[in-house]
Amino acid sequence: MRSIFHLAYNVTSLDESRAFYGELLGCKEGRSTETWVDFDFFGHQISLHLGEPFRTADTGRVGEHMVPMPHLGLVLEKQDWTALAERLRSRGMKFVLEPTTRFEGLPGEQSTMFFRDPSGNPIEIKAYARGDEVFKS
Repeated sequence: MRSIFHLAYNVTSLDESRAFYGELLGCKEGRSTETWVDFDFFGHQISLHLGEPFRTADTGRVGEHMVPMPHLGLVLEKQDWTALAERLRSRGMKFVLEPTTRFEGLPGEQSTMFFRDPSGNPIEIKAYARGDEVFKS
């Protein structure tokens, strides 16, 4: 079995979360109760619980950008990243950081985008130009 991560965090509305994660992002819903819902988040498990979302601040400096910390991040294959970016743009997503490529021509070149879920939780989705450089320094 390959390793998958499990992350649980708070949201303010399960209905809004179902629309966002299930309908917009295309994540399959798993188990749920009246106070939480699981999703298959691109092959990983997230559990969204009713409660107060964590506080964030734009304190993470990456290149020229200040990004929300903490945040949930995911690395996709480039074609999947591109398709998701196009889907989000076509649905009017308000991005924290518009889909862009950074570190062009350098080790770690990546396409990235930041946005927030309806509860304000920040999410980064990125794709590396060369998949073997995910952990390269």
